[in-house]
Amino acid sequence: MTNENIKIEDDFLEQEEFDKIQEVFMGTNFPWFYNPDIDDTSDVDKFQFTHLFYQDDATSDRIEMLAPVIQRLQPFSVWRIKANLLTRTPSIVKNKLHTDLPLSEEKLKQWTTSIFYINTNNGHTRFENGKRVESVANRMVTFPSHLQHTGTSCTNARTRVLINFNYYTLFEN
Repeated sequence: MTNENIKIEDDFLEQEEFDKIQEVFMGTNFPWFYNPDIDDTSDVDKFQFTHLFYQDDATSDRIEMLAPVIQRLQPFSVWRIKANLLTRTPSIVKNKLHTDLPLSEEKLKQWTTSIFYINTNNGHTRFENGKRVESVANRMVTFPSHLQHTGTSCTNARTRVLINFNYYTLFEN
């Protein structure tokens, strides 16, 4: 894996569009759902809150708020769109490397993953080659879905909030 496969875009959305999305996600009325594990069901100390926007033809009634992001990504087909909220921890907790889709490595090469960061904090996304992408509000990182990656918690904000997009595109973003 080379760093050229990982594309980082700061100020992904126009500030006004981003502010609307961030206000909803960081507000008190967004429906987050408890997920008792992150990467290992036997690790009882790890949990997160999630909101599934789209998977297997199930669509959240909140998906329309992501229209500006989806328009920029221009997916041909979407596998899943899922938001994650991790709570602050006393020290950074690193999760296990993984891919998001249950496909063979060859099929994964046909898909794209993008992570959109909702708030700035000292958490990060780490890739199998050691490259780190810091959690910066309104940043998008895009990479081929076969690249193993993982996230962390944060220590300097109440939460780390991001959205994962797994999709197929007809052209390179």
